[in-house]
Amino acid sequence: MSTSNRVPLCQLHELIDGHSRGFDPRGIGRDTVFVVRRGEALHAYRDACPHQGGTPMAWRKDAYLNGDGTRIVCHAHGAQFDIGSGVCVLGPCLGQALEPIKIEVAGNGTVFLMPDNKETPQ
Repeated sequence: MSTSNRVPLCQLHELIDGHSRGFDPRGIGRDTVFVVRRGEALHAYRDACPHQGGTPMAWRKDAYLNGDGTRIVCHAHGAQFDIGSGVCVLGPCLGQALEPIKIEVAGNGTVFLMPDNKETPQ
């Protein structure tokens, strides 16, 4: 796969374990992708609740998790999602799932959005 169209998001050390962070890779003025770090694992999803037409999930910048950091939450609808799978486990979209986003961590620690995502700039 060509690496020339990868979009750098951040450095791995900027993603704090147990927290989430949103990104605006298309430069449209709002986050369209978010990443949750759990230990060494990174989970990336499109910032769009499956419940109602892709409603943005965070109630403020980078606020994608519940209070104890164990689930992703859509603050518009209260839906809760498993961090590892993106599947809704509680709320109005039970059984539906967030859209995963392909990312990659390079040897130098740069986290890249991969070119085959809808959120990659054209």
